[in-house]
Amino acid sequence: MCIPSSRSSTLRLSQTTADVNRAALRLVTRNAPRDKLCLKKKTIPFGAQAMERWKSHVRAELFQRDCQQKEPFSGLIKTYSWLLEKCELHDCFWEEKQGSSFVQSPETFQLQLLIKEGEQVREKVSQKAAELMSSLYLKEAELQYCHSQVSRYRREALALARSAAVLQTSLSECEFALESQSKELAALQAEQGVRRVELAEAQREMEQLLERWMEEKREEAQRVNQHNSMQERWQRFTSRLARHCQRGQQQQEGPMKTMSQLSVKPHLFFQQFTCSCHPVLLHGAECI
Repeated sequence: MCIPSSRSSTLRLSQTTADVNRAALRLVTRNAPRDKLCLKKKTIPFGAQAMERWKSHVRAELFQRDCQQKEPFSGLIKTYSWLLEKCELHDCFWEEKQGSSFVQSPETFQLQLLIKEGEQVREKVSQKAAELMSSLYLKEAELQYCHSQVSRYRREALALARSAAVLQTSLSECEFALESQSKELAALQAEQGVRRVELAEAQREMEQLLERWMEEKREEAQRVNQHNSMQERWQRFTSRLARHCQRGQQQQEGPMKTMSQLSVKPHLFFQQFTCSCHPVLLHGAECI
């Protein structure tokens, strides 16, 4: 008589879980079309990379939909999963007791069922504890790795700070050198401007001096030409005078003496000779 009562409790538990399952399915199917519509509204890009982005977008949308759907019913889903596990445990226990011919009281059956549930809970707790310990070890390893990375990054930051300080000092030195060189360049440019003005002035003075020199040379050339022309005319005059004196040598001796004086003092001779000479010679002297 004890076994049918346990069987009826198991049937009631399975019926309750089935009701919970149906309610969850109704909620999921109620919200599913709206999510599908939300997904259909998204434009589908083309290309391999675009397809990968679209897949990741779909995964993110589905995950967000699951979170939104499970958030109001998280307690119900947990209860549902717990009831399913309990139902499976009851079914297994019922199958074990179904094969045995020993009849037990309802209290014994209930105690054995509670012991079985406690063992299952202990297994889950031990499994959860092992998982937590492994995750704790993993987190500790990650924490140590993070600490090592932090120390390494701190050392790198210190090295970079030192190099930045060195670069800053070199930059300040370069800026100072650039400023001094710019000042020197400005001074040199000003001096170059002054030198250009002086050079232009010197060129103008040189041109003026060259023009004066050329003018003086032209005047000197004119004087030389005038002197040469006067010498030529004087030579012509002396030659004519010599011929005239040779003609009159037989008549008077004065012209012979004058010829000797002509080579020494031609101008004095000319003045003395013109006073006592023929009118033709006077006309020639006027031409000179």
